[in-house]
Amino acid sequence: MLDIQVLRTDLENVVSLLAKRGHTFPAAEFNSLEAERKTLQTRTQELQARRNAVSRQIGNAKGRGENVTAILAEVDNLADELKQAEAQLEQIQTALQHILLQIPNLPHTSVPEGTSEADNREVRRWGTPRTFEFAVRDHVSIGESMDFLDFPAAVKLSGARFSLMTGGLALLHRALAQFMLNTHTREHGYTEAYVPYLVNSESLRGTGQLPKFKEDLFEIPRQRFISTERLSRNQSYQRGSPGDPLFTPENDNLYLIPTAEVPLTNIVRDRIIALESLPIKFTAHTPCFRSEAGSYGKDTRGLIRQHQFDKVELVQIVHPRQSYEALEELTGHAEKILQKLELPYRVMVLCTADMGFSAAKTYDIEVWLPAQSAYREISSCSNCEAFQARRMQARFRNEKGKPELLHTLNGSGLAVGRTLVAILENFQNADGSLSIPKVLQPYMGGLDRLGPKPGN
Repeated sequence: MLDIQVLRTDLENVVSLLAKRGHTFPAAEFNSLEAERKTLQTRTQELQARRNAVSRQIGNAKGRGENVTAILAEVDNLADELKQAEAQLEQIQTALQHILLQIPNLPHTSVPEGTSEADNREVRRWGTPRTFEFAVRDHVSIGESMDFLDFPAAVKLSGARFSLMTGGLALLHRALAQFMLNTHTREHGYTEAYVPYLVNSESLRGTGQLPKFKEDLFEIPRQRFISTERLSRNQSYQRGSPGDPLFTPENDNLYLIPTAEVPLTNIVRDRIIALESLPIKFTAHTPCFRSEAGSYGKDTRGLIRQHQFDKVELVQIVHPRQSYEALEELTGHAEKILQKLELPYRVMVLCTADMGFSAAKTYDIEVWLPAQSAYREISSCSNCEAFQARRMQARFRNEKGKPELLHTLNGSGLAVGRTLVAILENFQNADGSLSIPKVLQPYMGGLDRLGPKPGN
């Protein structure tokens, strides 16, 4: 969330920067609400001051033996006016808050301006794509030929955009996650966390998924059971019916996490962190759940775009002066996984129009997929500056001992399913087998190859 004081003092510049992101800021509505807020705030302060002054007159009048009926009536009237003004002011503040929650972060000055992903800029490449002397197959054909990947069964179990992996492929998937976690905890200094897969709306609001992106989430209705001690003795509801007080809908439903960024970053919500505790670095391996609203027709074949997928997430909570140095470090940690796996990739800096809602600057890491003859995203690493921290009220005590907003960063280190896709396609062999990258062989019980199903 942006600082409302910046909107109040530098609105024209904010509107211009947001336009570069393709966001049209409702300046007229904001200015109108701000004018009402100022008027009501002034009126509220005047009423408070008048009520206090008149209230003091009551004691003095009583001391002189005077009739205070008129003064008491005036105090009551002032109290009513004040209550009404405060209610109107709260409505205005709520409307302003709603606008703030819909506004994306401002782009950093180093972010290239652009109108689409075509304007993203390549920063560097690593590795050389392999030259194949046989017809390259995509990851779906490879997995199915080994009898390790079964999409029809997944459709029967859950529907489209789910997958079922068995045998060697399931083992390889697990090995990747373990390898990533070990690398980040043992070599990069992250603390591993096991986090809830269901979170409340406040957590999603803190990291920016709510309220704007609710349609992309899987919402789970939550039921709250009331103690029988609170029931009326004359209760006549049938147990389990909608009217049964034992079966009361909770106001705040839970949501399946779209990424471990949500629970990991919200660990510091409503906290003031000691300066010496910074930086804080968390990693977690979790499933991620996304409805992929509006993405139908894109990557519907295979493991690229799923409703459920696994990811190893990296989160850093840092001092504001160190956040851009931390962004380079975090991106490097994600790159190191691909280097160890010997997978060619490139790093792109996203333009203003292609960044995520909460990001001030983002690097995308794209891995080479031979079957597509293209680089495809496997990780996004972002610096959100104070945008999420302001929503979460996540702060630290600075060098002067005063509370100050933290900066938050996150990135995939990596998306496990897409890494599996890259290995299937880059390490395939002419005989239909799959070579296991050397760094993963200890996690595979020493296996260096997976063979195809006989007859394939």
